[in-house]
Amino acid sequence: MLAGPLTSTEFRRALGHFATGVTVVTVERDAGFVHGMTANSFASVSLDPPLVSVCVDHRARLLPLLKEKQRFGVNVLRREQQAFSEFFARIEQDGDTQERLGVKFLWTDQKIPLLENVLCQLSCKLSGLHAAGDHSIVIAEVENAKFFDGEPLLFYRGQYHCISEKP
Repeated sequence: MLAGPLTSTEFRRALGHFATGVTVVTVERDAGFVHGMTANSFASVSLDPPLVSVCVDHRARLLPLLKEKQRFGVNVLRREQQAFSEFFARIEQDGDTQERLGVKFLWTDQKIPLLENVLCQLSCKLSGLHAAGDHSIVIAEVENAKFFDGEPLLFYRGQYHCISEKP
């Protein structure tokens, strides 16, 4: 039984027991330049219409870009793409490191940058923003989805994992 008020550290540790996939949300920053953010607070919301959600910290550079551009990508990472997750988790994202890691983008007709060679690519249109504590819940309609064979990168208890066997 829990006693006393829950601290943010305890809350983070508790939720770390819920394994998630790892996504990178990508949006055009300036003409031809991309900003991305690693997110594991991603979920399906609705099948009809197809809606997803991702939670973004109010201080994140991504949030004003999503509001401005209205369209963005959600990319589900493969098991071998931990370096991509770590890169897009950083505040500063320099082109040299991006090139060294082999990060490449495909561009949709709607100017949505999607990561190449990921497990799944979703082209999204902003549908709603809802303030929730220190984050905003971003709701988006999925306009297009492509998915490929492979295994996902997972995050559990503060570490990266992959599927090693079926239960």
